[in-house]
Amino acid sequence: MKASNVLLLPGRENSGPQHWQTLWEQRHGYLRVDQHDWISPLRGDWLARLEEVVLSRDEPAVLVAHSLGCILAAAWSARSLNTHRVKAALLVAPADVEQPTVREQLASWSPIDLSALKFPSVLLASRNDPHCELERARLFAHAWGAQFMDYGECGHINAESGLASWPEGHVLLQDLMKD
Repeated sequence: MKASNVLLLPGRENSGPQHWQTLWEQRHGYLRVDQHDWISPLRGDWLARLEEVVLSRDEPAVLVAHSLGCILAAAWSARSLNTHRVKAALLVAPADVEQPTVREQLASWSPIDLSALKFPSVLLASRNDPHCELERARLFAHAWGAQFMDYGECGHINAESGLASWPEGHVLLQDLMKD
């Protein structure tokens, strides 16, 4: 599989320079799906952009989503007629956009789509993620038909979690790419 067919789906505010997604992009040549507005994201805009990028690939893509990117992957899977163009997805630390503290800021993202994903997926969640309670992440995994992995106490599984290039996560991605 070409590195450019691994699509990185960052969350709100994008993934900064020390985030494992950015480090994977630099080290492995994966493609970040750039969005028009990282600060005040609109679901429809993000869906259209993901569709455009998936359709531009010459072979099935693998999605690597973090935070709001996980919610994007689920919404896209429920709406797109091109889900056959995605081989699998690694979903890391989904953001619960239905939490009262963020629901107003991200109104276009509610309700979270709970349809089964149309491709194999693995969802990793942390026990102390401030953006999503573990049981809520487990509910998402169950609804989406994703394999659930409890990643212990690792915050939002981002740069602040001290993961650097997160080699363990990359092994999980490589396993998904093989199947």
